[in-house]
Amino acid sequence: MSDLAYLSIHEAQDLLRSKEISAVELTQAVLERIYALDNAVKAYLTVAPDMALAQAAAADEARAKGAPELPLLGIPLAIKDILSLEGLPTTCGSRILENYVPPYSATAVERLQAAGAVMLGKTNTDEFAMGSSTENSAYFTTRNPWDLARVPGGSSGGSAAAVAAGMALGALGSDTGGSVRQPAALCGVVGLKPTYGRVSRWGLVAFASSLDQIGPLARTVPDVALLLAAMTGYDERDATSVEAPAIDPAALTADVRGLRIGVPREYFVEGIQPEVEAAVRAAVDTLVALGAEAVDVSLPHTDYALPAYYLIAPAEASANLARFDGMRYGPRVGGGELWDTYRQTRGQGFGPEVKRRIMLGTYALSAGYYDAYYLKASQVRTLIRRDFDQALERCDVLLAPTAPTTAFRIGENVDDPLQMYLQDVLTLALSLAGLPGLSLPCGFDGAGLPIGLQVMGRAFDEATVLRVAHAYEAATEWHKRRPALGETE
Repeated sequence: MSDLAYLSIHEAQDLLRSKEISAVELTQAVLERIYALDNAVKAYLTVAPDMALAQAAAADEARAKGAPELPLLGIPLAIKDILSLEGLPTTCGSRILENYVPPYSATAVERLQAAGAVMLGKTNTDEFAMGSSTENSAYFTTRNPWDLARVPGGSSGGSAAAVAAGMALGALGSDTGGSVRQPAALCGVVGLKPTYGRVSRWGLVAFASSLDQIGPLARTVPDVALLLAAMTGYDERDATSVEAPAIDPAALTADVRGLRIGVPREYFVEGIQPEVEAAVRAAVDTLVALGAEAVDVSLPHTDYALPAYYLIAPAEASANLARFDGMRYGPRVGGGELWDTYRQTRGQGFGPEVKRRIMLGTYALSAGYYDAYYLKASQVRTLIRRDFDQALERCDVLLAPTAPTTAFRIGENVDDPLQMYLQDVLTLALSLAGLPGLSLPCGFDGAGLPIGLQVMGRAFDEATVLRVAHAYEAATEWHKRRPALGETE
């Protein structure tokens, strides 16, 4: 049964359609793996076996009746606990939403369910998606399935770990500054941040509204393409949603002949782990051997991405999180003066990283500092986007490392916020530009930890990003490896 849990979505589809397995059997196999392993990995905040098995049974019944074949019929998926799923707690990894159960589902979740997907439960996250290691969850730290002493990345670490450990065939995460791509890299799976506006944010609890995007994680590039296609499209409930060109997973090709691949020199930063740089440069060589052309490019404002992001994102977070005041959501602490209630509720409900970012953002937006900080960071953001536009006029995609190192040890950076923020240094610029990016495995270091390759593309050109990633994946074997977790000798 554990082999069923490690099927790709496409492999599972073939078996389900030929009726060699049922959706209930597949879902039960994944649930059994969750029961066996999640006490060690801690990927899930909430597991919903009754919901999942009922949805799987409905999928089997629909298939037996000859209903039209849905693209994800009977496929068990996990949802990051910052996305609303009707009937299940949505805590955002925070004590301030500990008992909140939404009466609706996010648009992206609705669309996956309409495509026939089975919902396994909600995965762990850094509190309000603020973190790079999932150590900022108010409940527990998720562990990397490749080495339980190491982090899975963040803030979508629970979703990435669930896919890597065979505890979901695919998952949803959210990416504000790299929170789908970085954990995908550290856990050895595929993760995609779509172009800003392609996937509706309705039902995603906001961290930084001009940056947040929902993205899929899975074991293969075709699987990610399938998940993206199922949830993409305009949504009138989201004012930032865009009517973009559709994604056709069936049209995905591995032919990269004639494509120009830019290699930005600024992404091979001082201090990058040598094995990471070597693996990414070898990936470039692989694509060149497949017929692509490598081009040296420059993104000159890359060094400013980190400070710009940590002004813009906390500023937007301070505004978005003002709603959690004990009056409308979650617990109310204290019953005296109004300001005392605010202070006590937020003081006890929010963790230290959330408080840190609220303070940073409030300061950046305060009278006398707005022009010097938030406005200046917004101007730098425009320059960063211009860099990408100019580079992508010459090239079809850009290739770079996803993270500067492989997974670090739990607790290693927890007392050093700046060192933790640097873990996203290679993903932040793309988020500020609002462009699509994908991470996929491109090797392992000497400790057996996965290395991620980042493929970046033009706005709404996920098709080319997926094409290049699929070509590399098809020519290599890295994505076929899996952690030894739970396997018997």
